[in-house]
Amino acid sequence: MFRRKKDKEIDIGSLNDILSISKKLINIVYIMTIIALILLGTYLVKEWHALRFLGEFLIVISPIFIGLIIAWLLDPLVKWLQGKKVPRIFACIIVYLLFLALLFLILALLVPAMGSQIKDFVSGLPALIQDFQHFANELVKNLNHTFDYDFSSVKNSIYQTIEQFGIDMSTKLPNMAIGIVSSVVSGGVSFFLGLMIGFYMLFDFDKLNRSFISWLPRHWRKGASELCVRLNESLRSYVQGLLLVMSLVFITQSIGLTISGIKAPLVFAFFCALTDIIPYFGPYIGAIPIVLVGFTMDPIVGICCVISIIVVQLLENNFYQPLIMGHTMKLHPVTIMLGLLIFQHFFGIIGMIVATPVIAAGKIILTFINEKVDVVGRVTGDDEYKAVTED
Repeated sequence: MFRRKKDKEIDIGSLNDILSISKKLINIVYIMTIIALILLGTYLVKEWHALRFLGEFLIVISPIFIGLIIAWLLDPLVKWLQGKKVPRIFACIIVYLLFLALLFLILALLVPAMGSQIKDFVSGLPALIQDFQHFANELVKNLNHTFDYDFSSVKNSIYQTIEQFGIDMSTKLPNMAIGIVSSVVSGGVSFFLGLMIGFYMLFDFDKLNRSFISWLPRHWRKGASELCVRLNESLRSYVQGLLLVMSLVFITQSIGLTISGIKAPLVFAFFCALTDIIPYFGPYIGAIPIVLVGFTMDPIVGICCVISIIVVQLLENNFYQPLIMGHTMKLHPVTIMLGLLIFQHFFGIIGMIVATPVIAAGKIILTFINEKVDVVGRVTGDDEYKAVTED
């Protein structure tokens, strides 16, 4: 009798092991199926040129997205005023009037000055190109003397690039000007419509969230609400912090470049602030044209520009980012760099801009799903193994 009971126990243990392995294999197949469907969807999107259609569609409905983003950013201020016993309607009007006043003040101060600087820079561009050619000649001579090597081929390629740039500017400038004007007008109309849509969205922003969640199945609504709260807290703090950091970079860089004596300091400072959106690579992208133009004008101007860029970067890395941004995204630097490279490959400069928030949102969503479904536990089989051993 004892021998039969022992054999029976061994059979049950073997059966549990087989069931555990089967569950692991099923979960692995499940995950692989999801990955295969994602790859298939990516392939179909590429072959059917769906991204181009999607891009055109997004351009058409861009005022809705602009209004949604504005309402999303201003909603915390409205809620703060509501906490001070201000009715939501009056809170929305007060916040929007302050937002429009700040926007008008910024445009009134920057647009005329930047327009004047761009005009002066374009008018002095031929002389700047001649100065750059002279600078290239002196640089090649010094390199030839220092390294005992003929860098004439490098100089010729630089000259050809400059000549081609001049030809392109002379032949394509009218079309470029028309394209820029049309883009500015179109963007201005879209932004104006976005302001109007955002104003009306702000009144019922809470209702928009509730109506979106109400479309989901009932047993998903609680989890969807929790996920939306996490996404809102992380992404909103990131966007608000990024806008504040960009503003500080623009202000400090404008002061530094003005003191340096470079032409169009506000334009270059604005370019630095825009490229600062791109983590790690952005400051270098913004610094290259400043350094080139600075050294072309005068070596002293170039050195001062380099000092200004270094000082601003030190301020950003040691004060702006830690105090304002903190560890909002909670992403490893390697993860961000890989995301930048991948998004740049598929979507260009726009991809580099949106890479960090998209990756952060994806991490939040995956973490939330893993908390609810325990995907990692299913793949590794830890939970099943514990259940079997406990039985």
